[in-house]
Amino acid sequence: MRPPAHAAASALEPVRERLLRSARADAEELLARTDRETEALLEGARARAASILDDARRQGEADAAQDRAAVLTRVRRTIRARELDVRRQAYEELRRSTAERAGELRHRPDYPAMRDRLARRARQLLGPDCEVAEDPFGGIVARAPGRRTDSTLDALAARALDRLGAQTETLWAP
Repeated sequence: MRPPAHAAASALEPVRERLLRSARADAEELLARTDRETEALLEGARARAASILDDARRQGEADAAQDRAAVLTRVRRTIRARELDVRRQAYEELRRSTAERAGELRHRPDYPAMRDRLARRARQLLGPDCEVAEDPFGGIVARAPGRRTDSTLDALAARALDRLGAQTETLWAP
C-alpha cells in the first residue's frame, strides 16, 4: 500500500525546501559573482577609456605644439621675407635717388672742373694714351687696350653706396 500523495509530498517538503534554498543561494551567489565580474569589467573599461583619452589628449597637445611651431616658423619666414623685400626696395630707391642726385651734378657750374679731375685720374690709372669719353649722363669712361675705367656719375654714386655697405641699413632701420 502506498501512502497518500499528500503524505509523500509532505515528507518531501523539507527536501524540496532545502533544494530551493540551495538553488536560491547558488543563484544569489552566481548573481553576486556576475555583478562583481561586471563591475570589474566596467572598471577596467573605464580605466582603459581614461587611459586612451589621456593618451589622445597628450598626442593632441603634442600635435598642436608641433603645428603651432610650424605655423610660427612659416610666419617668421614670411615676415623676414617681407622685411627683406622692403629693405631691398628701400635700397633700390636709395640707389635710384643717389644716381639721380649725382646726375644733377652735371648742371652745376663746377662740373667741368670735376670732369677734368676725373679724366686726369683715369689717365693716371690707365696711362696718358688712354681714350677718354664723356658719358651723356655725366662723368667719363676711359679705355686703354684690355682695360677700362668707369667714372660716370652713376657708377661713382653706386660705388659710394657700396663703400657704405651695411651702414646704409641704418637709414631705414628702426
